[in-house]
Amino acid sequence: MTDPHLVLVVGAGPAGLFATKKLAESGQRVLLLNRDVKPGGLAEYGIFPTKHTMKEGLRKQFRKVLALPNVRYLGNVRVHTEGDLRLEDLRALGASALVVAAGAQGTKSLGLPGEEAEGVFHAKDLVYHYNGLPPFSERDFPIGERCAVVGIGNVMVDVANYLVHFRKVKELVAVARRGPAERAYDRKEFKVVAPNLDREALAAEIGRIASRLEAVGQDPNALLERIAEDTPPGVFPEGGTRLLFRFLASPKRVLADERGRVRGLEVEETRLVAKGDSTSAKGTGETSVLDVDTVIFAIGDRVDPALGLPVDGSAYRTNPDRRGGTPDPADYEVYDEPSGGPIEGLFVVGWSRKASEGLVGKARQDGDNGAQVVLRYLEGVPALSEKEADAALASAERRLREKVPDAVPREAIVLLEAAEDEEGERRGDPEFKWGRNEEMLGVIAARSATGTRRRDAAS
Repeated sequence: MTDPHLVLVVGAGPAGLFATKKLAESGQRVLLLNRDVKPGGLAEYGIFPTKHTMKEGLRKQFRKVLALPNVRYLGNVRVHTEGDLRLEDLRALGASALVVAAGAQGTKSLGLPGEEAEGVFHAKDLVYHYNGLPPFSERDFPIGERCAVVGIGNVMVDVANYLVHFRKVKELVAVARRGPAERAYDRKEFKVVAPNLDREALAAEIGRIASRLEAVGQDPNALLERIAEDTPPGVFPEGGTRLLFRFLASPKRVLADERGRVRGLEVEETRLVAKGDSTSAKGTGETSVLDVDTVIFAIGDRVDPALGLPVDGSAYRTNPDRRGGTPDPADYEVYDEPSGGPIEGLFVVGWSRKASEGLVGKARQDGDNGAQVVLRYLEGVPALSEKEADAALASAERRLREKVPDAVPREAIVLLEAAEDEEGERRGDPEFKWGRNEEMLGVIAARSATGTRRRDAAS
């Protein structure tokens, strides 16, 4: 246990929650702020809805963090240059440290001509939509019959899962700048859509690019078998959706019809260039058009500049590949661009530090490492007494609730989750959640009033 301080954490996803846990267990008083009503971040709104056991296991861990006596939670609080609060407002509360764990809420774009066409979406927005995160849950996603998903990682697989099993599109093509050896999804994740893979079309695609693969020492036949190892030969795709791959193809332009709707995706053929143990893709100048009516970019995300950090979303002085040993403060501090020095008491963890890097396990590790850095920093900051620390936490919570009257405390989350469990049981849906903030706030208000009447009656 170390001497207590007040620490503010912005963002209640896995990185923020696990950082909060480590800080609280060391005796710090932590006020955890979250943009969404419910905590969990991508663990709540990014993991595919059918993975209920995984999601509920994480929720149980998060509930234990929020139940720690020296932790306070306020959801439905937007820290944003145009939101409820700015980072400057939080720093004015007198906390010894401010930890930003708000994730990568900015949209990463390739800047292609035609990206504004109807039928162009970003995977993050679509994932939020089918996971019920407001306001994305309320947004319409008019998806057509032939979809191109740009990217070849696990997010592409999740989007494919949704398009195949829930939207039941006719055709889905995963577009990759590099080749089949560089695909970044996990085999275990891919199995959910593997039965939809068109083996004949895959064989033709590998044959089309075979000479380019061989030029960098890759075996086309071995790659073909590896991709299709979970797809039984001679089986028609489940549900009718054909899953295709287009390798060595770099998106160049989105084509639209006279109504502004997507009618195709122009791609440039690429070739692989060996770079040590890895490869890169180089354009050949040859282009063609994929006949699609929907384009979804699954290329990662970036830190939202409107969060107010003095960086562009990629300018942190970090060493994300560091392994083992004591975390280096330089990996988690935020540096002032003009002076080049660290900003006193300001830290970043998780995807606010390095966007789209790793999953929940990596976020936990990063939250733990960032908390270690913060604790070492606090050793050089005058500490409070236990009584002063408790008073500082209570004062900060009270002041923020005055500024944001609709802020949602942990006690209200308990009521909301109970109501969702009851409604989900009634509907036969273990992942039921209300998709509008107004609905959640209404349920909380109703449950709170009922609880008050019961207590009044009991007294």
